Amino acid sequence: MESLLNNIRRGQSPAGLLAPEAEAALDAAPGRLKHLEPIAVVDIGSNSVRLVVYEGLTRSPTPIFNEKVLCGLGRHVASLGYLEDAAVALALESLTRFHALARQIGASSVHVIATAAVREASNGEEFVARVEEIVGQPIRVLTGSEEAQLSAYGVIAGIHDPDGIAGDLGGGSFEVVDIHGDDVGTGETLPLGGLRLRDLAGRSMKKAEKIVAEAVQSSRVLAQGKGRDFYAIGGTFRALVRLHMAQTGYPLHIMHGYEMSADETLEFARLVRRVAPDSLDSIDAVSSARRNLLPYGAMVLEHVLKRSQPKRMVISALGVREGLLYTLLDAKGRESDSLLAACAELSYLRSRSPRFARELCTWTDKFMASSGLEETGEERRLRHAACLLADIGWRSHPDYRGEQSLNIIAYASFTGIDHPGRAYLALAVFYRYAGLVDEHLSPRIRELASARMIDRARILGGALRVAYLISGAMPGVINKAHLAVEHKVVVLHLPGELAELAGPRVMTRLKQLAKLIGRKAEIVAAE
Repeated sequence: MESLLNNIRRGQSPAGLLAPEAEAALDAAPGRLKHLEPIAVVDIGSNSVRLVVYEGLTRSPTPIFNEKVLCGLGRHVASLGYLEDAAVALALESLTRFHALARQIGASSVHVIATAAVREASNGEEFVARVEEIVGQPIRVLTGSEEAQLSAYGVIAGIHDPDGIAGDLGGGSFEVVDIHGDDVGTGETLPLGGLRLRDLAGRSMKKAEKIVAEAVQSSRVLAQGKGRDFYAIGGTFRALVRLHMAQTGYPLHIMHGYEMSADETLEFARLVRRVAPDSLDSIDAVSSARRNLLPYGAMVLEHVLKRSQPKRMVISALGVREGLLYTLLDAKGRESDSLLAACAELSYLRSRSPRFARELCTWTDKFMASSGLEETGEERRLRHAACLLADIGWRSHPDYRGEQSLNIIAYASFTGIDHPGRAYLALAVFYRYAGLVDEHLSPRIRELASARMIDRARILGGALRVAYLISGAMPGVINKAHLAVEHKVVVLHLPGELAELAGPRVMTRLKQLAKLIGRKAEIVAAE
């Protein structure tokens, strides 16, 4: 026994612990998508230097490694005109480590980009040369318009059908750009990065406000935002939202897709401006390194809201780095749906039969079409996503499959979905496993979804419970077993050899589904 434990501690699989065929397949086990090659992006920003290694170049890339160092390269570029020695030394040390990590992880390519501080500093070219020696390849110093464009592509990559103004607040600059669907307008770069603003104003909030007001008022892009969304990108904006989440006790601690009305955002920005950061309620939710920049970020946000008059602010966790990856995709890759792509990948990694999960999409299409229930295009899209995720909890203990699936989905690294949509997906799969009751369901997740979405989640959960009972989660069955509303009756057709699948339990579940839409139930089993 001691020898066995020692082997396990060393990460070895001792003989007899796994079946021989499983032992032989260890290297091919699909814990990751094996057809992908990791791809890395090193982002040399004005405040932080970050390495992100993604699982591969896909429509919904998943980070497998993410590390940042707050180097403060742009801390005094506005006043001094150059990158300070201490900041350069820390950045080069961090980049040396990141280069080694990217090689170790096996990144097939490494894309190194630099932004405002490097492009504006008098010794920027010297710094670039030293970085290129470390990474062994040219790096790309983005112009302001390129930075704005990549930020816009980041929003397009992560927000389904966006329409509004994207604003990426970095340490050295603030990029704004108009987005409508896949169309990206001309971007602007404003001199309002948090570090730059603090440097230029000499830490005077009064001077900073004058700078912000003049820059924001001059923006033609922001003037086009009335009644649309404002997509907030960047660490300072995320810190503000993290603080808001903590203060309001928000149940889902995920930045991407978090929404606030324009009025609520404006009121919160004013609060952060007038109160010392360390005295704010729940300030521990924000890293100490970010706190001193919060008032400057809040000031920028307040003036942006006044100038653009959006209907709401939406946080985008995807920005320049993900925008860069988006540009590397081919046309077909860009056109695919990021949410459905991510759900299909998770289905492949966790479902008993990914093909059966795809069959559920078509099977429930037919049921919904016959039901008479109105369904928007977005609701159909979310229903398909839920179908793809419907079997991801099968390896869990039967008593906890619903709860564990709900948690996996609610906190998954999905894009292309808002928080109410996440709640719908999580609830639909919870009901599929746990039954159509809320006895063991935390009320917090329900708070995110409307009554209509909860109702639709229950209906889909009820349909999935029927599908799994007659198929055993195997493909090739439900496409023969037609489910439809006929003459105000929910009818399950089990033709030919499928007739043997009929039984009392199937009928019980069918009645439960029918009850949800005010119908009776019937099984037509024909030999």
